[in-house]
Amino acid sequence: MAPWRAAAMASSQLARRAARRLLSSQHRRHCAAPACPWLLGSAPPVLAPSPVAAAAAGDRRGFCSVRRFTGESNAAAAAAAVEEAENGLVAGGDQAIDFPGGKVSFVAEMNFLPESQRERINCYRVLDDDGRTISGSRFQEVSKELALKMYSEMVTLQVMDTIFFEAQRQGRISFYLTSHGEEAINIASAAALTIDDIVLPQYREPGVLLWRGFTLQEFANQCFGNKLDYGKGRQMPIHYGSNRLNYFTVSSPIATQLPHAVGAAYSLKMDKKDACAITYFGDGGTSEGDFHAALNFAAVMEAPVIFFCRNNGWAISTPTSEQFRSDGAVIRGQAYGMRSIRVDGNDALAVYSAVHTAREMAIKEGRPILVEALTYRVGHHSTSDDSTKYRPVDEIEHWRTARDPISRYRKWVQGNRWWCDEDESELRNNVRQELLKAIQVAERMPKPPLAELFTDVYDEVPSNLREQERLLRDTIKKHPADYPADVHI
Repeated sequence: MAPWRAAAMASSQLARRAARRLLSSQHRRHCAAPACPWLLGSAPPVLAPSPVAAAAAGDRRGFCSVRRFTGESNAAAAAAAVEEAENGLVAGGDQAIDFPGGKVSFVAEMNFLPESQRERINCYRVLDDDGRTISGSRFQEVSKELALKMYSEMVTLQVMDTIFFEAQRQGRISFYLTSHGEEAINIASAAALTIDDIVLPQYREPGVLLWRGFTLQEFANQCFGNKLDYGKGRQMPIHYGSNRLNYFTVSSPIATQLPHAVGAAYSLKMDKKDACAITYFGDGGTSEGDFHAALNFAAVMEAPVIFFCRNNGWAISTPTSEQFRSDGAVIRGQAYGMRSIRVDGNDALAVYSAVHTAREMAIKEGRPILVEALTYRVGHHSTSDDSTKYRPVDEIEHWRTARDPISRYRKWVQGNRWWCDEDESELRNNVRQELLKAIQVAERMPKPPLAELFTDVYDEVPSNLREQERLLRDTIKKHPADYPADVHI
C-alpha cells in the first residue's frame, strides 16, 4: 500500500474514534434532559446518538440514510463528515440522500409537481407554410437526387391511396386505409433510415415500405389477396410485410409492435450491428399498456430504437383532448428517461432531419429516442369510417389545403429550380397508369389454393387441422354457390 494512503487511513480512523467519544459524552448529558415536544413543520430536537446506535450505524454501510447537517456542534459536524464517507450522505446546508439513480436533496417545504408545464414543448420546423426555409433553422442537407426521390414517392403514395380507396368503393377489394395528410411522415422518415434498420409499423406507414422498394404490383397483390401475395391471402388488405425489406407484417391490434421493436433493437445491439429499429404508432397507441412497458424496457436496456408517434389528432373518433391530459406524447419520453423531440409532421425536411439525427444517437450512443410528429389525418380512419360524423368539415378542408405536406415540400423543391409543372403532370400520369395496370394484373391472378389456409404454422399439420380441412372441402362441394369460384379446392 502506498505510504500516503496508509497515512490517510490512519488519520481517518483517529478522527472517527474522537468523534464517537464526543458524541457519547453529549449523549450522557442529554439523557437527563426532559423530553422536548415538536410540531409538524418544525425541526425535531437534535439528539446525539448513543454508542449502540453509532455502532449500529457503522454496520449499515451503503444503506440509504439521512442526517441533518445544520444546527449541530462542531463535534457533531465532524462526526457527520466521517459518516458521510460510510453512508453516502451529501454535506452542505440541506439534507440529501444518495439514493439509487443519483443524489436527491431534501427540502422543508412541501411542493407538488404541477400537472403540466406552463408552456407547451416547442415543435421543430424547417419549412414555413409557403415552403421557405425558416431563418436560422438547422437541418440535415439533402441532395437534389434525394430531394426529388422524396417528392416523387410522396406523390406516388398519394396517388396509390386515392386509387385503392376508389377500388374499395367499387367493391373490388374489401378494405383500405389511406395516409392522406401524412405523406411527409412516411417518406421523410423512411429516407433517413437504411435498409438494415428494422421497421415495425402500425398500419398507416405504407410509404416506408414504398421507399424501401416494395413495388406497386406487390401492393396490389396483397390488397387483392392473390397467389402472389406474400401472406397467401390470409391477411386483410393493407397488412403488408416483407422479409426482404426488413419490414415486419402489419398487425391491427394497437401498440403490440412496440415491445417487439425493443427486443429487435436489443438484438441488434448485442450483435453490434450498425443499425437500429424503428416502430410507428398513433396518439391512441400511447394509451395502451404496451406503450409504457416498451418505453421503460427500452430506456433501462438502452436499446437503439426510435419510437415514432404520429400524433394526427384523432384515434378513429377519439380526439387527443379525450386521449390524454399530458402535453402530447413527447413529454412521456422524459418521464421514462429518454431523449425526445416534437417535430412538424407536415414538414418533410424537419421529419427527415429529426429521424436522421435520432438514428445516429440511437446507434452511436446506444439509447432509445422518442419522436412525436404533429400532423393531421385528412382522410377517414379507413373505408369503414365516416369522419365527418365527428369532425368539422371545414377543419378537414383546412388541413387538406393550407397545411398539405406535399404542396409545402413541392414549393421548396420548385424554389430550388428542381421541379416544374410539366414534371408534376408526367409523374402523376405515370404513377396512375402503372397502378391501374398492377390492379388489373392482381385482379386476374388466381387466389391461393385452399390448402394454404392450414400451412405455415406447424412443421407437420396436426390431425385436428386435417379434419377441419376435410370438413371445409365437403362443405364447399355441397354448397358451391356460396363460395368464390376462383378458389382452387
